[in-house]
Amino acid sequence: MLLLKLTVVPLFIAALTLAGRRWGSGVAGLLGGFPIVAGPIVVFVAIEQGTQFGALTATAAISAIAALLVFGVTYCWASIRWSWPAALVCATGTWFVVAAGLAALPTSPAVALAVAGLALVLAPHVLPPSESISTAGVSLADLPYRMITGAMLTLAVTTAAASLGEVWSGLLAVFPIIGLVLAVFTHRALGPHHVAHMYRGMVKGLYSFATFFLALAVLWPRVEFWSACAIAVGASIAAQAVVHRLLLPNKAQQILRKL
Repeated sequence: MLLLKLTVVPLFIAALTLAGRRWGSGVAGLLGGFPIVAGPIVVFVAIEQGTQFGALTATAAISAIAALLVFGVTYCWASIRWSWPAALVCATGTWFVVAAGLAALPTSPAVALAVAGLALVLAPHVLPPSESISTAGVSLADLPYRMITGAMLTLAVTTAAASLGEVWSGLLAVFPIIGLVLAVFTHRALGPHHVAHMYRGMVKGLYSFATFFLALAVLWPRVEFWSACAIAVGASIAAQAVVHRLLLPNKAQQILRKL
């Protein structure tokens, strides 16, 4: 488990960084919306605590999409006026405020899905304007620091989640580890417009995220453990295929086919 915490997230951050350099911040954000980090965290929580606990954690993870997007929107607007430390403090503070509110909601897949759906619909309308700019010539000198930051955040978040109950385990599993690392380092290297472009891509990726955890929340109490996980992965891929067809422009679809 410790080895996975220290390797999976850093390697994924490296892959996103390279994808962002090759195809732009929007594609990096889109890929960052997939449940690569939160998915394994919730699965391991369910293995350790049982499927009923895991189902409640997965339900909380769905509603936590709202807190993740509030973090992104806050960081994007703050980054236009301030440097990354101030923007990060503002965004992290709003994440905790929203997460505390979400923790008080009924632990119901229907409620969680309604909260996440509302956040996904509203987020593109409240993000600041952005533009796609080539990142082909950007230096990768900060890549090791991105990976180390991701590993440390993953270790801290998963350690805290293990002792805070099923709801906060789900909320903390969706703490914006990937979004935070990408936002800060993108802000430092490329500026605030790239951060907003990245988060617009991430919104589209989060539809598969919501589908994955909804499937786990519904199926774990009813279906064999790993069968439920396999169905959840298939459902998230299918959901993302629909989103690609409906929301992504043709150029972005062509890029994703090359990944």
